[in-house]
Amino acid sequence: MARVLHIEDDPRNRLLVRKLLQPEGHYVQDAADGLEGVRLAISEHFDLVLVDLNIPGLDGYEVTLRLRSELSLKGVPIVAITAEGDKETSFAVGCDGFIEKPIDARRFAKQVGEFLGGYREAIPASSDGAEAKLRLQGGRIVAHLEAKVAELSVANERLRELDRLRTEFYRNISHELATPMTPIVGYLHMLIDEELGPVAKPQGKALRAMDDCVRRLRATLDNLIDVTGLETGKMRFFYREYDFLDTVRRAVANQADALADRNITLREELPRGPLAAYGDSDRLSRAILQILDNAVKFTPEGGVIGVRVCKRDDRYELLIADSGPGVRPEHAEQVFQPFYQLDGSSTRAHGGVGVGLAIARRVARGLGGDLTVMSGATIEGTYLPGAAFELTVAHRASAVAGPIVP
Repeated sequence: MARVLHIEDDPRNRLLVRKLLQPEGHYVQDAADGLEGVRLAISEHFDLVLVDLNIPGLDGYEVTLRLRSELSLKGVPIVAITAEGDKETSFAVGCDGFIEKPIDARRFAKQVGEFLGGYREAIPASSDGAEAKLRLQGGRIVAHLEAKVAELSVANERLRELDRLRTEFYRNISHELATPMTPIVGYLHMLIDEELGPVAKPQGKALRAMDDCVRRLRATLDNLIDVTGLETGKMRFFYREYDFLDTVRRAVANQADALADRNITLREELPRGPLAAYGDSDRLSRAILQILDNAVKFTPEGGVIGVRVCKRDDRYELLIADSGPGVRPEHAEQVFQPFYQLDGSSTRAHGGVGVGLAIARRVARGLGGDLTVMSGATIEGTYLPGAAFELTVAHRASAVAGPIVP
């Protein structure tokens, strides 16, 4: 059985070639444009390449020139299939055969078999003409690439402008939302504390539900403000003495209700404290909460989350692992990109806007450490097969480089 790569943008032609060659025992792989065709031809093994000359991306001439530069494809026949292309130019750039469209369905499989068997069409005798054709094609390719470079430059400049406008939008919307949030939070707490008069039990229950929603809204707003700070380089850290272990304990305690609501078991492997450090404990606490919140979201009901703290030579290490589905290796870096979500649809199973882990990593780096993810970890004798996030921070300020490390 021969492996045939067919580079053709018309799905009807791709289907026809497949129907003509598969009954002969050949495997046919399709590519819808020149770039995809080149990628497939280089990354996989094929015994024959059929290429339409008039295809998007890179045309058939450019594809042939590119493939002829690959030593791994030396000896693999390339046959042009076209209704408009030039035969001499096809041979000049390296084609071994030329089949005109419309394909003769009765002869096509036999023609392909001949090329697979070693047949090559004779190159026209006029070498001068072939060289001229090749030079002409080379010049056309250069012009094509120049046009593409110019097009990409314009697109890149537009992306830069859109990125600037996006950052401006985040900064403005954060400010506009933060201003009315202040009196809302203040008056809500006054009502809950009955500073404005007695509150009936049903009213108190409603106010507490509102307070929970306001807290979530405030957390989302804080995340947007932090993302803006990250992108503009204006995220500031306020350094002071703090206890790393106590900061971890308080963050874990903050998640007690969420763990209980989902019947999640907590495994802790903590040393004796205190663990003295110098840095921004408030930002660190929020970073830890982001990781814990992520673990709670992705741990199935009745599952397990583990927390472990270790002291290293010049840094502290916090490991948070869960019994959820984990993070695939190809997504291990993407999950730390702002707004990246494995399921970003409006019907996704988990909430959030996808910035928590990005903020947590940048906080860790701003405190002289880092945040990484791996698959599986053992905490307090229990193996947790899901995601395991390892956060490190430096003990002292001497290891902290500047206000923010992106």
